[in-house]
Amino acid sequence: SDAMLVERTLAGDSRAYELLVIKYQRRIQRLIGRMVRDVDLIEDIAQETFLRAYRALPKFRGEAQFYTWLYRIAVNTSKKFLLELKRDPTFVANVSGNSDDDDETFYTKNEPTSNENPETMLAAKEVAEAVNNAMQALPEDLRQALVLREIEGLSYEEIALMMSCPIGTVRSRIFRARDAISLKVGPLLEHQTGKRW
Repeated sequence: SDAMLVERTLAGDSRAYELLVIKYQRRIQRLIGRMVRDVDLIEDIAQETFLRAYRALPKFRGEAQFYTWLYRIAVNTSKKFLLELKRDPTFVANVSGNSDDDDETFYTKNEPTSNENPETMLAAKEVAEAVNNAMQALPEDLRQALVLREIEGLSYEEIALMMSCPIGTVRSRIFRARDAISLKVGPLLEHQTGKRW
C-alpha cells in the first residue's frame, strides 16, 4: 500500500519511493499535460513534482491519500511553471507557437471510426477543438473539478478532499463546467448535417 511505501521511504528505502513514482507517474503527467499543454515541459514538471514530494515526505501525515497529496503538489508545481512562463518571453513564444494539432484529442486514432470519411473526420476534429477551447476558457477551479471527475474518474468525495472544499461545491463546479462547455459545443453539434454525436 502507499502508506507502507511512504514508511519504507522515510526509513531510508529509496526503492520504495521509486515504486510510488512508477505507480503515479502517468497520472501525474496526464494531469500536468491538461494544465500546461506544452508537451516539452510535462516531463520536467513531473520530475520537479516528485522531487518536491520526496523532500516534503516527512510532512506527509497520512490524513489524505498519498495521490491526493501528490496531486496538490503537482498542481502547485504546474502553477509555478506557468508563472515562470509568463515572465520569460522565450518560453511564452515557444508555448504560443505550439499547434493544437499536438494535442492527443486531435489524433485520428481518437476520432470516430464508424462511417469515417473526410467530412466526419473534420467534424470530429472541430468538436474536439471546441471542447478543448471550452475547457481552456473555464475558470481554473471548474476545469480542475471537471478533469478530476471526467478524466481521472475520481468520486465527488475524493475531489472534495483534493480541492479542500465541500462535496456540494464540487457538484456545483462540475455542473457549471459541463453547462459552460455545452453552451459552446452544443451549437456546433446541432449544425452537423444529420450526424448524431
